[in-house]
Amino acid sequence: MKTTCPYCGVGCGVVVEDNVVRGDAQHPANHGRLCIKGATLAETLDDSNRLLSPMVDGRETGWGEALGEAARRFAAVIAAHGPDAVAFYGSGQFLTEDYYVANKLMKGFIGSANIDTNSRLCMASTVAGHMRAFGEDIVPGCYEDIDEADLIVLVGANAAWCHPVLFERALAARAARGTRIVVVDPRRTASADLADLHLPLRPDADVALFLRLLVAVHERGCVDAIYVAARTEGFAQALAVAQAACITPDMLGLADADLALFLDWFCGTPRVVTLFSQGVNQSVSGTDKVNAIINVHLATGRIGRVGMGPFSLTGQPNAMGGREVGGFANQLAAHLRFTPDDHALLQGFWGAPKLAEKPGLKALDMFEAMLSGRIKAIWIAATNPAETLPRSDRVRAALAACDVVVVADCWPTETTRHADIVLPASGWGEKDGTVTNSARIISRQRAFRPAPGLARPDWWMITQFARHLGFRAAFEFAGPAAIFREHAALSGYGNHGARLFDISARQEISDAEYDALAPFTWGRTRFFGDAGHMVFVPVAAPPVRPRDRAFGFVLNTGRLRDQWHTMTRTGFVPQLLESGARADVSMNPADAAEAGITAGDLARITTRHGSIVLPAALESGQRRGEMFVAMHWTDEHSAGGSIGRLIGGARDRHSGQPALKSEPAGVERLSAAWVGVMQSRTKLRPVGRFYAGRVPLADGMHRIELAGWQALSFGPELSGWAAGLCAAGDEERVELIDAGRGVYRLGLVQDGRLSACIFLAPRADMLPDAAALAALFASASWVGDRGALLLARGGMAVAARGRMVCLCHRVSEAAIRAAITIQNVRDMDGLMIRLKAGTNCGSCKGELAAILQSETQPELVT
Repeated sequence: MKTTCPYCGVGCGVVVEDNVVRGDAQHPANHGRLCIKGATLAETLDDSNRLLSPMVDGRETGWGEALGEAARRFAAVIAAHGPDAVAFYGSGQFLTEDYYVANKLMKGFIGSANIDTNSRLCMASTVAGHMRAFGEDIVPGCYEDIDEADLIVLVGANAAWCHPVLFERALAARAARGTRIVVVDPRRTASADLADLHLPLRPDADVALFLRLLVAVHERGCVDAIYVAARTEGFAQALAVAQAACITPDMLGLADADLALFLDWFCGTPRVVTLFSQGVNQSVSGTDKVNAIINVHLATGRIGRVGMGPFSLTGQPNAMGGREVGGFANQLAAHLRFTPDDHALLQGFWGAPKLAEKPGLKALDMFEAMLSGRIKAIWIAATNPAETLPRSDRVRAALAACDVVVVADCWPTETTRHADIVLPASGWGEKDGTVTNSARIISRQRAFRPAPGLARPDWWMITQFARHLGFRAAFEFAGPAAIFREHAALSGYGNHGARLFDISARQEISDAEYDALAPFTWGRTRFFGDAGHMVFVPVAAPPVRPRDRAFGFVLNTGRLRDQWHTMTRTGFVPQLLESGARADVSMNPADAAEAGITAGDLARITTRHGSIVLPAALESGQRRGEMFVAMHWTDEHSAGGSIGRLIGGARDRHSGQPALKSEPAGVERLSAAWVGVMQSRTKLRPVGRFYAGRVPLADGMHRIELAGWQALSFGPELSGWAAGLCAAGDEERVELIDAGRGVYRLGLVQDGRLSACIFLAPRADMLPDAAALAALFASASWVGDRGALLLARGGMAVAARGRMVCLCHRVSEAAIRAAITIQNVRDMDGLMIRLKAGTNCGSCKGELAAILQSETQPELVT
């Protein structure tokens, strides 16, 4: 069965046979290549933690009652307070058909534009930038431009980790044609480790950098005057603003020589592709960053031509599909706008007398309206805003304050815990539809396994809900193929070339043709090279923000290589945690030393919005005065809780996208009074004033690493606390308390087998290592052998192997360092030949390069 990967916006094709996943060699996005997340998709097909039945007020029920009750409650709110008192919050995990019916229902028939999506956190600034420059949300290029470029500039994009299949294309272009790679990023990321030039820009200086570049292309005669005159407007104004800014290397936080080299390369290389992602979008100046990048490409005519153009790397598999159907609160469907003509056109097509007449509330505003009582009912689907939105504690308060909360998801989450009505959704591999990737390639997702329990696809839930609300005639869709046909027809309705998005040639597609639909690119391969009218948007560099005295650091958040969003899927695949992923805070060693923090110490990170305690990780690639925390960690995986509670509500004034990468923060060291480890055959969720990090193991077991900064109080209360952490029931308890040494051990034995255990001690070397714990749980019976359980020890011997760097070929950091220092391997090719590391998905190549440099050129690692 051919389908599409559900992770990032690359949109890789996959083939699933007998629950084995491999890359689709015929798919134009990946040509058979997969990253490690895609390669381990089969490991996520575990129904043990799935939502299986609809729930109303905590009571299990059937679909008829659940949807009928949801409709009754929504209708009551609308009758009493009007349509703008209800809202819908969707997701880039939706298929286009899910998105289409949700948007049609909310905007067309309920009559409110209060429908937004978690793509607001991801791509909204790009959409706003495209609209200002192109008049429509259009990605001008294609993936093949990466193959044909002579210079690739990555801005705020750690593609080596977040879009590894595309980054492999960049590396292949360098090998084939000598393409140079420049990475613009405050952090020295895996992408920077593999780049020809890294520009460690100060945070939010991207606009200033591209203003300086615009001046340089003008001064050096690189402006394509014919193209600018024929195809654009506003160049003189944009250039004047750039010239007036007088940008210097010091304002950018760059060395003079590095900036000069970048300007030389860009001005002297016609074939340039600029890839940008969340470092650009997730900013108070995100939209201006996008337009600053586009302005340079317009000025040089390097757009819509082979190997040239600005290119947005989307974060989710169908963020583009959502944009096509109007998933944002400020859009109508099919790239239509809230103008009188477009409104009349859509109203006529849908036969929707109550079509919303104005934009609705964007994501952050939507949840603020819930907290204040303006929104009294919300339907949330395929996303976990209680963890992912900024000020997550405030979001949870908003959910608690809202009269009606309906949540559709595959798994229990912090958001479903706040729901009045919970609906079990079909997941990847269980539903049919289409997705659109970053390059405008529409691909099919296909069902190849039955959904567990009563789980149903979102399009089905929403159409049934619409019928309960009295809109049956407009929602008589028999399946996703029928929805796709209407979506395609709308794209061409009254279009006549006014909108570039037009897939109306497929509006008569049969169900069989839909089932067999091959990937296709909508529109032209490239836009704006020889047609169209584009606009230069004058943008000003934001002022350098003075360092906050109370919060002297800048906190940056982002992705890890092997994890996805809030880890409801990837966080339970043991292989994906072997690369050492854990909840920690990365600091520059010099900053850590000033704060008295060493590697592994507990550090309290505090912002104006909340605080979290995490172990410290020291990274020389981290800029002074800045810290980095991965976005993925939640209450489910770390007692520290949601990273979102640290981030404030600042957002881009054009797009409404929150600034997730530049929060003022403080840090302080906490002395660890004790450390510990738990292991259980079932999933536990320790909560309390301590650090806890989950590591999933084989056979459904879980290990949780613990550390506390408050002294343990030995006595009965400790026994009760430890038993509570282990979720003790009627199991036999085997306990050791040694207050003199500060040691506590508890084992729970059920039917002669160890079901859970916890070990606490003052130091890590007094705890059993992973091998010792595995041996305890491997024993068939503990009858009459309690002493061995209580005396388990090991002294962390597993550390000798180190973390796994290459998950595809299971190559550890220790093996890599041994190959360099003992076997005298001196380059990347040698490591790849000898160890096979980096030869499959390539996601680990940046780490290989960093390890190689640390061993062969330690003087360069500062």
